[in-house]
Amino acid sequence: MGKIIGICNQKGGTGKTTTAINLSSYLGLAGKPTLLVDMDPQGNATSGAGIEEKTIVSGSIYEVLINDESIEKTVKQSLWPNLWVVPSSIALTGAEIELVSINERERRLRKVLESLRDRFAYIIIDAPPSLGLLTVNVLTAADSIIIPIQCEYYALEGMTRLLNTVELVRERLNPLLEIEGVLLTMADFRTRLTLQVIEEVRRFFKEKTFNTIIPRNIKLAEAPSFAKPIYFYEPICVGAKAYMNLTEEILGEKIEVFNTLQKGGV
Repeated sequence: MGKIIGICNQKGGTGKTTTAINLSSYLGLAGKPTLLVDMDPQGNATSGAGIEEKTIVSGSIYEVLINDESIEKTVKQSLWPNLWVVPSSIALTGAEIELVSINERERRLRKVLESLRDRFAYIIIDAPPSLGLLTVNVLTAADSIIIPIQCEYYALEGMTRLLNTVELVRERLNPLLEIEGVLLTMADFRTRLTLQVIEEVRRFFKEKTFNTIIPRNIKLAEAPSFAKPIYFYEPICVGAKAYMNLTEEILGEKIEVFNTLQKGGV
């Protein structure tokens, strides 16, 4: 049965979507059939994984949540090994309001993903930068969440609200929800600020902080504009190596990327 991991932070600009895309692609490269579910109305995970809007003819996650479309019909195979995508669309913007009147609105995503658990080793969900109903759906559906935190001023701002929301979801909707880990992103090791933030986050979250730290890296910023995960854009840059390390940390094993490519190809 596949594991469902949500990537959540109500703040924008924390590297949430970058993490969702690249973690998903490295899991695929590790030979793990992976589904990336884009729950952000901006649709950046969809486009960043190489799914063009004009090719989304069988619906998006919006139709699944609001119109009871079969999620199997919306799953699209990407160009990358072992990676499939359930795309988002701008229509998802109105879903927060439309979900209010729907029965068991907080469990909509969980119910539809259950049918896919046996098909994928991992289901990665890119949550929107908010604490509304879409994010509550992600928290209710997930087995665990990754919280990306950028190495900047006010890094922990808003964390109390997010952690309170996680606790409420545990109490009322998903008692098994865990924090997979807190991921430090956009680190510039030349600055004292980055070192201070790393120390502060590790003191606050303790062993829940990943050992891997994602550096500030221009290649990571460029890759989405080419609709490619970082490995397929610049596999030897420091950002690519960091996301490989993160994936290995989550899997608890080394990734044999080149063997995977030889077996499956791109």
